[in-house]
Amino acid sequence: MQPIFAIALFAALVAIASSAPQGGNTPVPILSSEFDQKEDGSYSFSYETGDGIKRSEAGAQKKIGEETGSTSNGSISWKTPEGKTVTITFVADERGFQPKVTVS
Repeated sequence: MQPIFAIALFAALVAIASSAPQGGNTPVPILSSEFDQKEDGSYSFSYETGDGIKRSEAGAQKKIGEETGSTSNGSISWKTPEGKTVTITFVADERGFQPKVTVS
């Protein structure tokens, strides 16, 4: 076998093996999902997954002086492997992104 052919064959086998599905990649079901978009640019969405992730957000356009910008607020929460709930709530507006994290 030619050395270059052997190297190419080895590289191809490594690529095939690494692209194969790995254990633990079970799909997570979406338990609920909602989305609403208004003509004025405001929106809201939420979803919950089977592994305990919950996410929601709402946003709108806001006029500040002569400028128009986007504002939003929302939250995301999930359970840690130790069973604690991590929740991040946030506001994003003319004062910037303002997150708050709680663990309970």
